[in-house]
Amino acid sequence: MQVQNISRQYKQRQQKFSEEAQTLRKKYDRYSIVRLLVFIVSVGTGIFLASVHWLLLAIFVLLFLGGFYRLMQWHLKMLRDAKHLERLAEINGEEDAALNHDYSSFPSGGEYLDTDHPYALDLDIYGEHSFFQYCCRATTVIGRQRLATYLAKPTIINEIKKRQEAISELNPKLNWRQHFRAYGSEVKDDPRHLKMLDDWLKDEDIVRGNGWLKAALWLAPVWFFISVLLWVFYLPWQVFLLVWLIPPAYVLKITKEKIDRTHLRTTYAGEMLLLYAGLLQHIEKEDFNSEKLAALKAPLLINKETASRQIKKLSYIIKQLNVRYNVFAIFLNLIGLWDLYWVYRLEKWKAELKGELPVWFEALCEFEVLSSLANIWYNNPGWILPEINESVKFETVELGHPLIHAGQRICNDLNMPVRGHIKLITGSNMAGKSTFLRTVGLNIVLAQMGAPVCAKKMTLPPLQVYSSMRTVDALHESTSSFYAELKRLKTIIDAVKNAASEKEGELPVFFLLDEILKGTNSVDRHTGSAALIRQLIHLKGGGLIATHDLELGRLEAESAGAIENLCMEVEVKNGELGFDYKLKKGVSKSFNATLLMRRMGIDVEVR
Repeated sequence: MQVQNISRQYKQRQQKFSEEAQTLRKKYDRYSIVRLLVFIVSVGTGIFLASVHWLLLAIFVLLFLGGFYRLMQWHLKMLRDAKHLERLAEINGEEDAALNHDYSSFPSGGEYLDTDHPYALDLDIYGEHSFFQYCCRATTVIGRQRLATYLAKPTIINEIKKRQEAISELNPKLNWRQHFRAYGSEVKDDPRHLKMLDDWLKDEDIVRGNGWLKAALWLAPVWFFISVLLWVFYLPWQVFLLVWLIPPAYVLKITKEKIDRTHLRTTYAGEMLLLYAGLLQHIEKEDFNSEKLAALKAPLLINKETASRQIKKLSYIIKQLNVRYNVFAIFLNLIGLWDLYWVYRLEKWKAELKGELPVWFEALCEFEVLSSLANIWYNNPGWILPEINESVKFETVELGHPLIHAGQRICNDLNMPVRGHIKLITGSNMAGKSTFLRTVGLNIVLAQMGAPVCAKKMTLPPLQVYSSMRTVDALHESTSSFYAELKRLKTIIDAVKNAASEKEGELPVFFLLDEILKGTNSVDRHTGSAALIRQLIHLKGGGLIATHDLELGRLEAESAGAIENLCMEVEVKNGELGFDYKLKKGVSKSFNATLLMRRMGIDVEVR
């Protein structure tokens, strides 16, 4: 019912913003005609005043230029506001679709997938139909990168609590979050351009520390006017050109390579920085109470100047340097060393604020991630913020998979120690074992990044999640899928060994293993799986293992409580399969492979 209300709210907001945008568009079109009429009447008035007195014309032209400029700015703002409202309408449409698990319009994050990561591939963290795509509302590349980092690396308990508090504050700020996202909708940033901007911050100055180049900036226009006076009263034009051109041309020649490098590093950043400034300005205007959000906002005000204003200045300077693309810029350079002057302005900005720019970017990307997580919680009001503590148990009630629609989601409870205990889950094909492993793993990942989880209750200590579920062959390394699985298992064993040492900072390993050693024969698989389970228990490892090998269920009797058998059963009635996807105690007793084969048209003869 709550989700239906949220969907209705999104639909209403979409219609409201769409209607407001249409109204503003029509107003913009009407005033386009007014603007044209004002221009025509002003030209006629100017012609009339020119016939009366030139002074009246001059006064009118000055007043007209100032007034018409203001009219144009007001008119263009109307268009920008209309586009902003259209984007807000689009955002609400996207969120309504996301409630029905259509989140294809959001970035997939596939570029962040590392198949060697401890769990990213198995738990659908990145890529199409991944949690990244379901969650991400970041509009900047730095925001998306930060979200990818959140999902890839657990953080400490204190930071988790700060993030939870921040998400709780942002959750009800629907208007603020949507405007924030709408302001970023035009951002077209690129990691390469950000890297070049960072390189520029580290570059040595060209002008600022060079006394004679700074003097040249002031002398160049003076020299031009002196040369003009000499030409008017004394020198022939050929000599005038030589006298005037040689000094500035020499300065431009010896500085060209360094100026080109500065220009290359900054040229693509101008528009990007202007849009970043708009996002930061939106943050600056809002009051925040949570510790993390307040701390992120605090550096945005420095020396009674806002970060957004300072970044706009930097964007403006870069755009002035980009004037060198214009063919007429040669005259600006010869008269006033245009390129050198704006490089000097860049260096002055850098000298004062280069240490602040990364801090401002940090605030921006953190706000984008926290806003994304708050948005997911808003869309899923039944989710909760888990409790992370120093206990040795993982407990959860009604745990569900975040990427399964709420109407189809089956939830389960789980209660187990995180050291020296394994839940062995048996079941037939399609019973839901693999999905349950992913459900547990993904929710642990969310809990440890400070996000809400899909559960009624969840308590756990900080953990290292490792999985082995989708091992694939690597042709470039000439390795089979079986060998790839063995390498993966070796990585997990090593991680469990390190955790068993209980060194400072070593967290318990929580592993998720699905069909161990599936690439070998049944005898080898059983023997090897049993040996691996015994070793993991010996090393005080904890986790879930899903298997079709029912014989492994006998290990429970010899484990003194370190292994517990759970199962997911399939019921067959009148030749039809029934799945309830619920965890039960004991070893599975159901089989469905032959029935599934018959339904696929494969004749199976039972002898």
